[in-house]
Amino acid sequence: MMKKVRVLVVDDSALMRQILTSLLSSDPGIEVIGTAEDPYVARDKIKALDPDVLTLDVEMPRMDGLTFLEKLMRGHPMPVVMVSTLTEAGCETTMRALELGAVDFFTKPKFDMKEGMEIRATLLTELVKAAAHAKVKPLKKSASGNKAPRPLSSSAMAKTTDTIIAIGASTGGTEALRDLLTTLPPDTPPIVITQHMPEKFTKLFADRLNDQCKITVKEAEDKDAVITGRALIAPGNYHMALSRSGARYRVVLNQEDRVNRHRPSVDVLFASVASCAGKNAVGVILTGMGNDGAAGMLEMKKAGAFNIAEDESSCVVFGMPKMAIEAGGVDAVCPLHDIGDALFKQLSA
Repeated sequence: MMKKVRVLVVDDSALMRQILTSLLSSDPGIEVIGTAEDPYVARDKIKALDPDVLTLDVEMPRMDGLTFLEKLMRGHPMPVVMVSTLTEAGCETTMRALELGAVDFFTKPKFDMKEGMEIRATLLTELVKAAAHAKVKPLKKSASGNKAPRPLSSSAMAKTTDTIIAIGASTGGTEALRDLLTTLPPDTPPIVITQHMPEKFTKLFADRLNDQCKITVKEAEDKDAVITGRALIAPGNYHMALSRSGARYRVVLNQEDRVNRHRPSVDVLFASVASCAGKNAVGVILTGMGNDGAAGMLEMKKAGAFNIAEDESSCVVFGMPKMAIEAGGVDAVCPLHDIGDALFKQLSA
């Protein structure tokens, strides 16, 4: 019999603690072993109960969620799923929580809390079960690996004027993308990115990356030009696909049905890159749960693209890269801190 994932629910709202407990307990693979109304009670229950996963509200009394998370990840690192709201303040706090080591986050609905939570119950249970198997490390200055990525020189990109770099990521991807993109020089070939994220979060995420990177990073808008030195990130709740008119590339956005239960979907992006860019593309698939991107990456490979997957050693969750490797769409597998070098070699070949 498979061991159940033991969860401690931390939220200042009695109603939310009840809803989370009910929804999580409905999954036969999850056991809610306790609840806590604030970080002080949570601290004592973590010591007493030793849960596998913590669900943590971002706004709580006596000690805010970020302060508690930082203390936890320094002294007793464990898988944490943040439970946040789709507000500007909530997005900002959640992004900081991911930087501090939270595995993933779940957004509360704004209205009809109980019904809204029930609709998204499957996603919640999947996040919690994936978090139970995530690699969580003590909080340090560099949170995404044992070795800092090496910045690449501009000369690495000299022969790559018509190359497209397509990147897909999910759980753990926000920090992985930051580590990768901050190594890239300003003349890096055009980059298109799908990171599984809800609306509102993607713009904030792109803006934060833009402040940290030598390249320009922005949340994509429909018909945005795909140009050297810029990375476009698919906006939450929209698929992003590459399109081509003559020698020019653009991205197009749509709200068609979810693919692999995601919108944006990595498969949608990768399939469009295979069709439009073919051998003039490099694909990268980073940490994440599920199989989104595996089929699209295989299409890219069949079209002549060179594809790189993040190695299990550095993945927070080795799901998406594993599926892409098993599907046969991957040419090189390496830990996160070596992906920049792999890009360097392929793009300058």
